[in-house]
This record gives sequence, structure tokens and C-alpha cells, in this order.
Amino acid sequence: MADHSVDTQAQAVSHGDADVVENSWAPLRRLTGARIALGRAGVSQPTAPQLAFQLAHAQARDAVHLALNAQALHAALEALGHGCLQAERAAGAKVGAETAEHCAELPADSQRPYDVAFVVADGLSALAIASHALPFLQCVLPRLSAEGWRVAPLALVEQGRVAVADEVGELLGASLVVILIGERPGLSSPDSMGLYLTWMPRVGLSDASRNCISNVRPVGLPLAEAADKLLWLMAEARRRGLSGVALKDETTQAVAGPGALPATSFLLPGRAHA
Repeated sequence: MADHSVDTQAQAVSHGDADVVENSWAPLRRLTGARIALGRAGVSQPTAPQLAFQLAHAQARDAVHLALNAQALHAALEALGHGCLQAERAAGAKVGAETAEHCAELPADSQRPYDVAFVVADGLSALAIASHALPFLQCVLPRLSAEGWRVAPLALVEQGRVAVADEVGELLGASLVVILIGERPGLSSPDSMGLYLTWMPRVGLSDASRNCISNVRPVGLPLAEAADKLLWLMAEARRRGLSGVALKDETTQAVAGPGALPATSFLLPGRAHA
């Protein structure tokens, strides 16, 4: 039988011409964007949360169907000063023959090994890439240049998937590849961008070879913080010569210091997060 103890502690408040019973856990909503403690009107969800849900669902669908303005983004990426290849995607997670030939025909001075290649793909949310890819790269690329990283020409892939970065990175001769890709929209995150990093990219690698930084967006993981995490992972990948399950994100520990205590769960006082 369901536990209705929370309801007995709730108070009814006027909401237009209907009584909405507030959930006593409502204060927790300030800690998360998740749909929790929405209250009830009789045995139903209140009108306002229901309308908000329908709006979020529509925004998620729009993000999936939105077409990327590849020409405008290509021009913006080109202006960053590293050049930009506009790659077409073949079936699956592969680039087409024209793109492969284009990479092979790069000038002689571009044939030397690169430290890193960046791939930009709309994935499942063109909105995310249109909104965040350029400002993120504007944050990251100057820091890499200052540290002497050799950056390959950027690659823009329409309708790309994560694994396409492995082929592009291999074709460009990069030791490391990073793909910026639109993530599957959630019901509160239609503009979420993901970052995937792979050491020594090549066709056929599995997800176990990649590191992921997810939910990159202003109201998720802010771009500046995501840039810090990515640069740390890139530096460690190059230092250790690996990526994926063997490389853990230790940026929080690095910031807190080697003697810092582990974070604890608010649900289990004194117990560290697993």
C-alpha cells in the first residue's frame, strides 16, 4: 500500500479556482531541476506543472528536429584561426569518401602529427551545438595555444554520432580527439552538449576508450567549468597515454587538495559518495 504520510503533512493552498495540495518536500526543488514534489489537485497533477511538462516535451522534440545552420557555424569556426573541414557523414558512424580524400590532401605542413583534433557534430540536438560549441571552443582553444598544443583543423560533421570522431582523428593524424556533440534532449535540457575524448583515435574503438563530460550548458555544467575538466583530462590523457575507463575525472579532488576529505551524501551523513 502506498505511503500517504507526506500528504497528511501537506497544506492546501489556493491556486486559481482549484485547491492544490503542496508536497512537504517542495523545498528540495530549489536543489534540482528534476520534477519532484509537484503537489496534487485531487488525484491529479496541478495544471501549472502539467503545462510546464508539455512545454518541455515540445522543446525537446523541437531540439531533435531542428536543422543545424552548418554554413553559418562553419564560417564561425573558420574564424577561430585553425581552419575548418566541413565533413559529410556516410552510413553509420563514418565520414564519407570526399572527407577522407580531403584529409589526405591537406598541405604538407598539416601532415605532421597533431596533439588534438576537435570535431563538432549536431548529434541529437542541433540547438545545443548552435548555442554552445562556438563559445566553448573560444574558451578552450586560446588556452591550448598558450600551452603549445598543436591543434588540427576543426571538423564539422552534420548528423554525426560520437564514433565519427575516431575516424576524423585518425585521418588527421591526431594523438587525441575531442567531439562536441548535441546530446539527446531531456525534458528540462533541450540544449545539452556532450564532450567525448579519445586517446589515439582509430576506427573500431568502443565506448570504453572514451571519456565523457555531459550536460554542458549554462544551467547544467557551465562552459567554463566544463573547459577546466576537459583540459585536465586532455593533459592527463597525454601524460599517461590513455583514456576511457582507465582515466578518471579527478578534477574535484585536484581542486580540493590531496588531503581533502571526500564529499558526503546529504542522505547519509558521514558517508562518502560511492
